[in-house]
Amino acid sequence: MTDKPAILIMQRHLGRLTPFLEGAGYPVYRFHEHPPVEAAQAIRVMLVAGEFELDKGLIESLPNLKLIACFTSGYDRIDVSWAKARGLQISHAPGVNHEEVADMALGLMLAVRREIVAGDAQVRSGEWVQSAKTLTRAMRGQKVGIVGMGSIGQALAPRCEALGMEVAWWGPREKPEIKWPRKASLLELAKWSDNLVIACKVDETNIGMISKEVIEAVGGDGLLVNVSRGQVVDEDALIEALKAGRLGHAALDVFVDEPTPPERWADVPNTVLTPHTGGATTDSVQRMVMLLLQNLAAFEAGRALVTPVPD
Repeated sequence: MTDKPAILIMQRHLGRLTPFLEGAGYPVYRFHEHPPVEAAQAIRVMLVAGEFELDKGLIESLPNLKLIACFTSGYDRIDVSWAKARGLQISHAPGVNHEEVADMALGLMLAVRREIVAGDAQVRSGEWVQSAKTLTRAMRGQKVGIVGMGSIGQALAPRCEALGMEVAWWGPREKPEIKWPRKASLLELAKWSDNLVIACKVDETNIGMISKEVIEAVGGDGLLVNVSRGQVVDEDALIEALKAGRLGHAALDVFVDEPTPPERWADVPNTVLTPHTGGATTDSVQRMVMLLLQNLAAFEAGRALVTPVPD
């Protein structure tokens, strides 16, 4: 028997953490295998990914649950006030993968503007003949508008400048310490941008913020990149605009529903789609595992969490 707190892993993809947790001596239950009816009394920790909404009914059925351990940096789908009102502690993994997400945002821009995916297909299909060469657009001189100048935006901006791109941003609050110019509104930023990159935190105030009007302001030659959360974009309006040519291109690492249904994108043109892997590198996941284990150890010992979600 172990005195270590039992952990309920909520999402299937987090099941890959089982060997690390069991190796550290924690009993592990995986919700995707079966609801933890018999283990309800034992479970003291719920391990979640922040992009998935919490099952409040399940939480209330676990009488000894004390900690929600969010494996990711973002915790936007966790009702923090509700959880803390029930005496639950919440940890997360801040500052571990923003550089990687910035890399992905830049990579998505390059993939679209230099037509890397289309070029790969051309070579593999045998369609590479001299007359079929595609002329693509240089990155130098393009305008990049960043929605949200937090850690991801501040990592992305100098990467864009290194390629000779012009950077501006918008967010709901002034940040006098930021050197890049802030546009007066989101719509103004969208109209100014050749490439609009969504890199903001998501909460109940900005769901659907990238609306039909904002999407179409980017224009028929414009590119919209989302490495934030799918919920911040009106996905139906995005698809409609791409099909109608009112938006030139989209490069998406996140979606409203994940995994997104493949048939939803089957006839949508001018897109590059990746399966929410922007922050998922070997190095960043190792850092997230270490933070998770440190928070679990602090919780077990009755100490303050290493990286608690702020009030």
